[in-house]
Amino acid sequence: MVDNRYATALVIACVLSLMATVYLCVGMGTQHWYQYSSPPVRGEANVSELRGLYDEFMDGEFDEKTDSDTLFRLNGSVGLWWRCVLVPAAAHWYKEPGAKMVLRCRSFTVQQQLMPKYKEPGNHNSGEDMLRTYLWRFQVLLPLVSLGLEVLAGLIGFCACLCRSLTPTLAIGVLHLLTGLCSLATVCCYLAGTDLLHRVSVLPDKVDASLGWSLYLALMSSPLHMMAAALLVWAARSHGRNYYRMAAYRVA
Repeated sequence: MVDNRYATALVIACVLSLMATVYLCVGMGTQHWYQYSSPPVRGEANVSELRGLYDEFMDGEFDEKTDSDTLFRLNGSVGLWWRCVLVPAAAHWYKEPGAKMVLRCRSFTVQQQLMPKYKEPGNHNSGEDMLRTYLWRFQVLLPLVSLGLEVLAGLIGFCACLCRSLTPTLAIGVLHLLTGLCSLATVCCYLAGTDLLHRVSVLPDKVDASLGWSLYLALMSSPLHMMAAALLVWAARSHGRNYYRMAAYRVA
């Protein structure tokens, strides 16, 4: 028999865990982790240059330098698995005032995610930047680890429900804690890697950079997982102490 306090704690922990998982999945699958706001383009020369950057961005091979310049100058937004630019829908760019803008996106392949980063983006002769390389890889792998831990915790919880036992609750709480730490580490790696990229790729004049809502969703998932972990650990420890007290009382 489970005390009402523990049952309530378990229900709240399940709700928090579900919310955190949804936030993390949405954050991973969307591209608004970092956004750039570019000034309007004036002049035929600039239009031709940006059109060339856009064509290379959409159809060319992945190159960190070219992609970064395109994102900076075309109101780009970038996430863990996507990079997008905001361009006019019309074939002739910036010919009409108030032209309709559309978002064009490309996904990162697994190979592109694991590619080394260089001290000078796009220059393979400048030497590999180990710190940026591993920050980029961690920011991709850690959220997958978080989801894997969450699935494992869910399977253990489902088996515990079938067995009507609170014994595995402590292990589930620890898994939720690790999940929250991985989610937090993902955001930290992303911010650190982006800051290092901006140091070696200077933003053009009048281009503003800001954090996007996808990053905030991923960040919110971390405290939710940790609160769920705290409730689960409390329920497991308190129920265990009460169980042993009751057993000792019956023996006496």
